[in-house]
Amino acid sequence: MSASTEAKNPARGFTLIEVVVAIAVLAVGLVAVASLTSQMIVGTARSKYMSLAATLASEKLEDLNRWPAGDPHVAVTSGTTAGSLTSDIVSMVTVGATSESVNYYDEVLFAAAEGAVSETVSGLNASGATVYTTTNHEPDGTIATATGNSPPTPVAPLAYKRRWIIEKDTPVAGVKRVTVWVTLENQFVRPPVSFQMSMVRP
Repeated sequence: MSASTEAKNPARGFTLIEVVVAIAVLAVGLVAVASLTSQMIVGTARSKYMSLAATLASEKLEDLNRWPAGDPHVAVTSGTTAGSLTSDIVSMVTVGATSESVNYYDEVLFAAAEGAVSETVSGLNASGATVYTTTNHEPDGTIATATGNSPPTPVAPLAYKRRWIIEKDTPVAGVKRVTVWVTLENQFVRPPVSFQMSMVRP
């Protein structure tokens, strides 16, 4: 190429290698942004599930705190503990002349449909059979409760398992430590969501 030709074309375009390198740098940046966005979405969802687990643990502790100290639901009559955090326990508890079948676990199902929220809690009736109590919170503020012998089949429910243990004379003599362990049973959340909360009561 002569000097006169170079003078006529002083501006040169990008080479193929430069274009490929620029595309590779852009692709790496886009992948990093996509990964960060995905992590933020997962983290936000996990925070929501963890917050709900904390609320359920607090709710169960309040429920257990309302029983009098000598009630079978919170009494420890054999050994130093009642209940379990690792398995579903049902025990016949006798305090004085009162005997009751007490379960130390339940399951809470949540489903949302068209603005309504449905919460189902499992428990035991007077004869020791499992019953399911469903509370429906409607968009207009009304609340309806129904009880049945089988769980409802809500659309895409969230299922939480709650287990609790009552420890006598812990941390000091004369009081009980109540610990509630809540786990999200849905397998689509990894790592699994769990939350533990304790209180001390007479």
